[in-house]
Amino acid sequence: MRALIGARLLSPVELMDACIARIEAVNPAVNAIAATDFERARVAAAQAEARVMRGDPLPPLHGLPLGVKDLQDTAGLLTTCGNIALRGNVPREDNSLVAALRAAGAIVTAKTNVPDMGAGANTRNPVWGATGNPFDPSLNAGGSSGGSAAALATGMLPLCTGSDTGGSLRIPAALCGVVGLRPSPGLVANSSRPLGWSAISVLGPMARTVDDAAFLMASCVGLNRRDALSYPAAAAEFWPLAACDPAQLRVGYTEDFGFCAVSAEVRRVFRTRVEALARHVRLCEPITLDLSQADRAFDVVRAESFVAAFAATFRNAPETLGPNVRANMELAAAFTLVDRAEAHLVQTRIATQFAKAFEQFDLIVAPVTPVTPFPWTELYAKEVDGQAMANYYRWLGLCYGVTLSTHPALSLPCGRDEHNMPFGLQMIGRLRGDAALLAAAGAIERAFAVDAHLARPEPDLAALAAKPQPLLKSIVTHPPLVDAPATAAIHNTAV
Repeated sequence: MRALIGARLLSPVELMDACIARIEAVNPAVNAIAATDFERARVAAAQAEARVMRGDPLPPLHGLPLGVKDLQDTAGLLTTCGNIALRGNVPREDNSLVAALRAAGAIVTAKTNVPDMGAGANTRNPVWGATGNPFDPSLNAGGSSGGSAAALATGMLPLCTGSDTGGSLRIPAALCGVVGLRPSPGLVANSSRPLGWSAISVLGPMARTVDDAAFLMASCVGLNRRDALSYPAAAAEFWPLAACDPAQLRVGYTEDFGFCAVSAEVRRVFRTRVEALARHVRLCEPITLDLSQADRAFDVVRAESFVAAFAATFRNAPETLGPNVRANMELAAAFTLVDRAEAHLVQTRIATQFAKAFEQFDLIVAPVTPVTPFPWTELYAKEVDGQAMANYYRWLGLCYGVTLSTHPALSLPCGRDEHNMPFGLQMIGRLRGDAALLAAAGAIERAFAVDAHLARPEPDLAALAAKPQPLLKSIVTHPPLVDAPATAAIHNTAV
């Protein structure tokens, strides 16, 4: 799309109109889109077209419609975080990632749906309702970047943002058949992180292919001195993708990191993907990592971040917080400084194990989720492989174990599972080796693309357009920011 715009073969106005038409046709079936900004987006598209016709220098994302996760502030556009207390929240400034992408020429077109305050891997909330999976809208799209994943899978938007604590970029990407990259902490600046030195939560790109994710990533990176973890990186490291010969890759694989409950079905599908991968790489062998203490460590580190973000609200207006957020806050109340120190010691040992493993391997691969998508009416997977889950996020261990390591990880669409739903392969790279991880993932993506059983699956758009889901709340449009109080400009209602 961007190449066509630069060559004057595609108008940014035509592209914007096409995306809006697709949203209006398909979104009622999946409810991926929250607030929209169509009026201002069309104006921005017309301005982008004028720059093309004048022959002005064009920034890298010039004229491309962008979906922004509804946890990320957008100037003049409703940002609710899926929370009833924020139904009228209209920020006056973009967050650091959105600002960078606007500067790179992207046009913010809509917000994408999230769980309440981003807590959980099932995108549903009391403001916008539930997001259905594009391959079966009665099932969940994952979370917390579920709206972005579903919007990409259905072609409503070409590029979207996401964020990830315990898998929020990787899980919805896997369940919806798109690409999500959890970057190394600090590579994508986040100037609004409550705990400035915490590496648990990151912002990152989502796209349909590895090439597109790398293309977006090149505009996400760069030093921001308002983020204590931010460090400089050059866009040219990420785009164009570096050459990678998969036949030279050394790959270690694990089904469960030695501590995760994983369904028999996911194990079977994962083994077939490992067999396919082994045919293309130099080395592919099992790897042993001791993550036996990861559950407890993640409990503490996650609770710490929730206290930083929600303590005042939990104290003064707990009724405005969803059950997942309250569960984290209640868990945090029982932890001590000793617990915190022990958790960070465990995290350090996990990070060291991964670093040592990467002296032997170029990539580590694992499943992304332990189960196939379940109905969105179920808040979370309460049982996996016959094991009861201790809390609403315990079923996400395949992802949060990697989060604790701080290494970058990508979800690569890899065909379908035994229920005909998308299957994602989690690919983990060296710390701050994000560009090399993208290059390797791109090489494997190309190798798999020739096999229909391994290539990225695509949903049936005609079926979605023909059958809206009555239980999914449709989109609510929102006007630009005005001088009146934010709540005066909003007319959305809770479900």
